[in-house]
Amino acid sequence: MSEFRLTQISDTHLGQRFPGLIANFHRISEHIDAGRPDLVVNTGDVSFDGPTSRDDVAFARRLHDALPVACRYLPGNHDIGDNPTVIGPAPKPPVAETHRQQFCDIIGDDHWSFEAAGWRFIGLNSPVMNSGLAFEAEQFDWLSQEISRTNGRPVALFLHKPVFLNLPDDPETAETSIRYVPQPARARLIEMLASVDLRLIASGHVHQRRDFTYRHTRHVWAPSAGFKINDARQDRIGIKEVGLVEYRFRPDSFEVRHIRAAGQVDVDIEELFAQMGGEH
Repeated sequence: MSEFRLTQISDTHLGQRFPGLIANFHRISEHIDAGRPDLVVNTGDVSFDGPTSRDDVAFARRLHDALPVACRYLPGNHDIGDNPTVIGPAPKPPVAETHRQQFCDIIGDDHWSFEAAGWRFIGLNSPVMNSGLAFEAEQFDWLSQEISRTNGRPVALFLHKPVFLNLPDDPETAETSIRYVPQPARARLIEMLASVDLRLIASGHVHQRRDFTYRHTRHVWAPSAGFKINDARQDRIGIKEVGLVEYRFRPDSFEVRHIRAAGQVDVDIEELFAQMGGEH
């Protein structure tokens, strides 16, 4: 295969009680149907609230099953719970093995690796990092094995949370897991990947579109497919809009296109809170 076309969607937050998010997913589905990429990757928060609603997870899977191309998935904090924190309030709910297993049972593998167009693609479960769960160690062992099999191929890494803001040791993000992969798991991940030709890290989670390069690695933050978070609730780092990202991989090169599907609407988080009758 000399070319591999991949579409990244993220933070779909699907649940039957949110018609605006469902409508945005249908607009993305129509865009995917028209373009027919080789693979769709959802980089997490597939469901609106997986830890408390198995129905959200099942509903999200049914909508993805209607897509006309193959899909792979990675869990977000809204699917399986969040990383423990060193500073600040503890996440609600914390990541749990029961929720991870529910994700795997309904959605599919929560970490994976494959080759296409001369590239090695790796997907990681980021909410388990720093959790102390048995699976955290298992995933790092698995990653070590996958790294040993890259054989010089360029690597594209997909995960829910960005690895860092601007620099690997950003002091303002060193100890918090809310927005980025937390320390010390972050340092371990970066050290492990230092031995490969890491060209791309693709993430979601922040609900902001961003694209920057640090050293030889391009960092692409996909926006939410479903809704944006206003400036009163979240500081602005990138572009706040709904959308998706398209990639075209060829041996030793790749292209990125930042896309907004026709008909997508910038649903604001306040609309969701109103539908829920209060804050989530």
